[in-house]
Amino acid sequence: MPAPSHNPIGVSSSRETTTRPSGDEDLHVAGSDRLRAARQRYSTGRRAIVAVLAQMGRPVTAPEIVSQDKDLSVSSVYRNLAVLEAAEVVRRLVTQDETARYELAEEFTLHHHHLVCETCGLVADYVAPAQLEREMSNTLDSLRDDTGFAPRAHHVQILGLCAVCRRAHER
Repeated sequence: MPAPSHNPIGVSSSRETTTRPSGDEDLHVAGSDRLRAARQRYSTGRRAIVAVLAQMGRPVTAPEIVSQDKDLSVSSVYRNLAVLEAAEVVRRLVTQDETARYELAEEFTLHHHHLVCETCGLVADYVAPAQLEREMSNTLDSLRDDTGFAPRAHHVQILGLCAVCRRAHER
């Protein structure tokens, strides 16, 4: 069942979608630079995909990307997403339903986690409160001290039911 086009997660946070700290043109310049470093071009199609991901503000599937820009085809979106992922412009998430979803790499967005609806598959971004992030950082420091493992980053997926599915389940 496809994810709804709105964000029915129903959780308050400091923002509902991921927002870039800088403007659209800065995003495209940074994306172009990343692709150039990977010896790839920032083609019109790749630019369109980055623009759609920025506009959507949550992890989306390739068909959802195509639905936002009718000039894109599913096959070219998948090919370009692979290049964008290799160049670290986008990040691919695979949730328990094994559907690949894509979002801008965290360097282009705010640090965030994901709320995953176990019924409809919707994935929404969630910015945790600063206190929780500090606690996570302290926990990761302890992990390094206790085990010698050196964490570089963390990404949390919170599983549950979005507001729409929760209401349907309660009926």
